[in-house]
Amino acid sequence: MRPPENWNKARVTLGLVAVTAAAWLLAWLFGRQEWATIWGGFIPARFTYGADEMLAPFVLTPLTATLVHADFLHLLLNMVILAFCGRPVESVLGPVALVCLYVLGAYAAAGAQYAVNPLAAAPMVGASGAISAIIGAYAMLFGRNKVKVANPTLALWLNALWLMAAWVVLQLCIGIALAGSAFLFGGDGVQVAVAAHIGGFLVGLLLANPLLLFRYRKA
Repeated sequence: MRPPENWNKARVTLGLVAVTAAAWLLAWLFGRQEWATIWGGFIPARFTYGADEMLAPFVLTPLTATLVHADFLHLLLNMVILAFCGRPVESVLGPVALVCLYVLGAYAAAGAQYAVNPLAAAPMVGASGAISAIIGAYAMLFGRNKVKVANPTLALWLNALWLMAAWVVLQLCIGIALAGSAFLFGGDGVQVAVAAHIGGFLVGLLLANPLLLFRYRKA
């Protein structure tokens, strides 16, 4: 399957990019980035030890965390990938399915990160977990058989795993770059939640074909 070449059916994708970018911009303009990170970030320890009434409701933090980014570079990378993969996925699966992937990816990412470190007190921020679900769906729908394996299904899954690995490595590179910037100019940098990326990606892999079949069930 070849990705569509226009943006006519990517309104939800563009909306997600616009809302996420606007949220970061507002926090940056008013100097509230640190507050936004604490208020809206996903903090596993809040579930383990109890809620804090001064922060966003814990059950919503997997979603509010997608609106918070560590820096402009962090935001830019996520939005470019969201636009690149979200456009073809939305064109094929439809806007409702894209929203489902994004939301379920955000919660799967939070759940995976909690499972790995339920006592973590550092906020997990960024839309990369939710975007990972979009990337997983993209891999299943548009992945090309570049791996020399006789079984086409196995080849598709291997290509998807390669894409997931590349996505995680790219995030790690951004984390290293931001850590270096924080060291030179002051700040906290960003830690990459690898488990969250994997959790979101698996949601996209598993739901891409069922969502495709559901949309065209009457065709």
